[in-house]
Amino acid sequence: MKKIVKFFVLLLVMVVGIGFLVACDGDDNGNGNDNGAENGNGSGDGEAGFVGISMPTQSSARWIADGNNLVDQLEALGFSTTLQYAEDIVENQVAQIENMIAQGVDILVIASVDGGALVSVLEQAAANDIYVIAYDRLIMNSEHVSYYATFDNFGVGVMQGSFIVDALGINDGATGPFNIELFAGAPDDNNAHFFFDGAMSVLNPHIEAGILNIRSGQDAMEQVATIRWNAAYAQDRMEDLLTANFQDERVDAVLSPYDGLSLGIISALRGAGYGTGDQPWPVITGQDALIPAIISIRAEEQTQTIFKDTRDLASRTVDMINALLSGEDATVNDTETYDNGVIVVPTYLLDPIEVTIDNWYEVLVESGYYTEDELE
Repeated sequence: MKKIVKFFVLLLVMVVGIGFLVACDGDDNGNGNDNGAENGNGSGDGEAGFVGISMPTQSSARWIADGNNLVDQLEALGFSTTLQYAEDIVENQVAQIENMIAQGVDILVIASVDGGALVSVLEQAAANDIYVIAYDRLIMNSEHVSYYATFDNFGVGVMQGSFIVDALGINDGATGPFNIELFAGAPDDNNAHFFFDGAMSVLNPHIEAGILNIRSGQDAMEQVATIRWNAAYAQDRMEDLLTANFQDERVDAVLSPYDGLSLGIISALRGAGYGTGDQPWPVITGQDALIPAIISIRAEEQTQTIFKDTRDLASRTVDMINALLSGEDATVNDTETYDNGVIVVPTYLLDPIEVTIDNWYEVLVESGYYTEDELE
């Protein structure tokens, strides 16, 4: 019955699409998509199955790589795909997922803009016997999530916090006190809480001991979160922190969970005179190994980033897709941690890798993730 319904839905979509193209003939834009970018072949004729891929934004190169890796790996195996980006607008993502359901996808792979905003549309997916895989961001408050593929996000935070402690020499006996300011990601992104909690599990003992000093006093998630992971917001907040708290003091370290925020923070610090012989850069963490961040690390501005190989994440997701469509259980390595408020979602965690000025070439170039020319 599902195949029959799918046939007529696809037929309707084709008829509407032809009418749309005729109506839009002569439009120089040729886009016609107000809800975000779409890539992939957008048809359901793949022999292996039809996969809808919903990514949050194209404003970060990381998500573009995720989308492209999924499409490339799936289509190499005979799947057809449709890939859309919501540009960090929840309503866009919901509309795009609804469109994928109407097109008759077999599986949805979703990196959510807001993990708690998809309950209704996932009910629609379930009513159409469509599986859902949460990709790197946990989808909350829904029973209709088959699997979750991600990295060890608490571990990412632990790595960032540990790097700060090591770089300041605290493990070697340095007692400071060192001035630190904290940044976190989007409050509606479940991962942001894992990153922050992981980092604070390392930093808190040294804060309580007086070795690390938060001059602003802002140490709670709701105080340090950055809406939509927006670099401009992070830059503005860093400028405000410097003006209010560091007229006669220097910043020794900044916990930043993401390279985009790190680059905004660096811009604020540069404007305040950091990066000179008299005022060297503080320790600055990051995540995602974005090209501008690696260039910054090579220039000895940003100090560290966390590399999450999206090729491996896509490969693990493809394995989950194959298992679901074959009626088998996918390989997971965590069945306890990721409670979305309704169910504990079976999860596969991949290991992140720390990148610094000492190992960027080995990790990123020798692995084939980037070419050396891209990082010049």
